[in-house]
Amino acid sequence: MSAEFSFALNAIDGPARTGVISTPRGEIRTPAFMPVGTAGTVKAMLVDHVRATGADIVLGNTYHLMLRPTAERVASLGGLHKFMNWPHPILTDSGGFQVMSLSKLRKLTEEGVSFQSHIDGSKHMLTPERSIEIQCLLGSDIQMQLDECPAIPIEHDKARESMLLSVRWAERSKRAFEEKSQPGQALFGIVQGANYEDLRRESLDKLMEIGFPGYSIGGLAVGEGREEMFRVLEFTTPHMDGAKPRYLMGVGKPADIVGAVARGVDMFDCVAPTRSGRHGQAWTRAGAINIKNAQFSDDPEPLDPSSACPASRDYSKAYLHHLFRAGEYLGPMLLTWHNLHYYQELMAGMRAAIAAGGFSDFVAQFRAETGETIV
Repeated sequence: MSAEFSFALNAIDGPARTGVISTPRGEIRTPAFMPVGTAGTVKAMLVDHVRATGADIVLGNTYHLMLRPTAERVASLGGLHKFMNWPHPILTDSGGFQVMSLSKLRKLTEEGVSFQSHIDGSKHMLTPERSIEIQCLLGSDIQMQLDECPAIPIEHDKARESMLLSVRWAERSKRAFEEKSQPGQALFGIVQGANYEDLRRESLDKLMEIGFPGYSIGGLAVGEGREEMFRVLEFTTPHMDGAKPRYLMGVGKPADIVGAVARGVDMFDCVAPTRSGRHGQAWTRAGAINIKNAQFSDDPEPLDPSSACPASRDYSKAYLHHLFRAGEYLGPMLLTWHNLHYYQELMAGMRAAIAAGGFSDFVAQFRAETGETIV
């Protein structure tokens, strides 16, 4: 383990890359998928099982943790790693996206965003400085600048105004981080600019001038569609610093991730595998299935008989179907476990393919097995 944050590329196959992010709490193999632990837990999962799926890092949510149980309480109890019994790397988002999407009566100004909690209506103010303070109290290893994430479509002038606000917040976030962070922690800048190439380039140029150890691509997976998301990546990632990790925020479904890796992205997070698992959707080598469908009521086969994951290997589809039909908690737990293992197996497969120079063959096989056409 390294006492400092660093990133080393091990292999490149076209735009696709594989490497290792080193942090004081452990290494993160890239391409990496980060299970989402919104409120200090990956829903329906024990942390030991999360680790056993192959996860090197999880994501915590600043907005939810600042409201409940509060960052100050987490800090007083030893920090988020100890609080949730996860001694490995944690990334926290800034809270900005949730403020914009969940909170009541929000108001955006140059200073930050004031809002009412979606839980109890209490009033709060989230500024770049407060976001960093919260993330430092939580003790996360990788932190995010506060940014504004406008929806697509958006007019060019408004998108530029929003992007420039995020750049100014990036400067303030970095100053606060330099004052409050601990050695080995890292702060990522977030590239914004909607789906406009000139704005993405301008945002990236300004962020690289400020200087960060990693860069995130924000403002995607907000309803613009996979093809448009890939188009934005195609004109954004080639201009990003190749020596720094690239993180596509909030993405995504397996085909989204494969296509983004093919365009040079290193890190991902998404609620898809856990949320889908809780609602009966299982991701498999042949694509997604809904275990609640009647066709599985008499199916004696497991989701994946060759899997190392007990949830995938040791329970029949008929049993999983029964659990969901009966409203048993075990159903969502097993399907979540299976989905997270599938995602980590997908990442491991891509890392191996890139290292061997066979990523195009991996993509072709993924297309053939899943029927996905846009990768």
